[in-house]
Amino acid sequence: MKRNSHSDCSESLWHKLLKDPLSLISICLIGLFVFCAVFAYLICPDSTPYANEQHLEIAVKKPGFKVSMLQTPNADTPKVNLFERILFGKPSQHISQPIYRTWKQGDKQMFELYTGDNPNCGEVICLPYGSDYRIVQRTYLLGTDRYGRDMLSQLIVGTRISLSVGLISVLIAIFIGVSLGAVAGYYGGKADNIIMWLINVVWSVPTVLLVVAITFALGKGFWQVFVAVGLTMWVDIARMVRGQVKSLKEKEFVEASKAIGQSNFKIITRQILPNVVGAISVITASNFATAILQEAGLSFLGLGVQPPMPSWGSMIKENYGYIILDAAYMAIIPGIAIMLLVLAFICLGSGLRKALDVKS
Repeated sequence: MKRNSHSDCSESLWHKLLKDPLSLISICLIGLFVFCAVFAYLICPDSTPYANEQHLEIAVKKPGFKVSMLQTPNADTPKVNLFERILFGKPSQHISQPIYRTWKQGDKQMFELYTGDNPNCGEVICLPYGSDYRIVQRTYLLGTDRYGRDMLSQLIVGTRISLSVGLISVLIAIFIGVSLGAVAGYYGGKADNIIMWLINVVWSVPTVLLVVAITFALGKGFWQVFVAVGLTMWVDIARMVRGQVKSLKEKEFVEASKAIGQSNFKIITRQILPNVVGAISVITASNFATAILQEAGLSFLGLGVQPPMPSWGSMIKENYGYIILDAAYMAIIPGIAIMLLVLAFICLGSGLRKALDVKS
């Protein structure tokens, strides 16, 4: 009976979310971002690790830019299986060079390398007739950055960073917040006073300053961002869980559990916390949005993920100088991606609040 009850509640919650247009759009948008994050290296044009194939000759080209690429085999490329390719990308099997044009001259194939927007000014190279090469047409849908990298590929791979930081940081915050909040609310007394003092101390420190301080203490890097962001978001969860547990521990079902001899740990985990899941899920959605913004801010300041690993914040940092030029889109595009993902989680949190009837 209990399993059927939980199943009915889940179906009811899902039905309510699907009936809310904003929640439905948010779920679809988050699903799209998750798909891009998981299969980034299979769908992006540049599938090399970190989408870091650079061609300085075609730097800062506008969206829709097309160029011919001369590709010759790269014998030193290691082979990777599908699983490794999904996780880390695949080193390019060819050495690519942008070219203007090609023509045949005697027993040689001539190529004029791309050096700018003016043809007939580039260096000319030749390959013996019958050499192993191919010419492919590349289209950069979102243009290229100042290193000649594909902006679309950088954007797609950067999705993985934002979502992974959000997920791990939220899990850290939930673990710390639920643990401390449950202990403070259930036991009260000195434990409650100490934990509330810690909450108030963390609460009083500006979030950005705290994140920066933790980052300086742990060092720059991918995994350090998880910890730094996660350690600043547990306070909201702890305060909410403390209040809910303090109220629920006076209920009759808790008194009945104590009467039959259940341990405090089982009462907290099996009787009280399941009744707090709804409120936790609402806060988690908003914390996810906060984590994405904090990661972008850290990367913009140079304290987040480090090159060549792409992230939306680092893309803005590298390209914000072009805002006053005619290439403002280079900083605006990752900014729009951040805005859409954050807005999707905020709208999902609002939908969960309505569906679960969680009071603010």
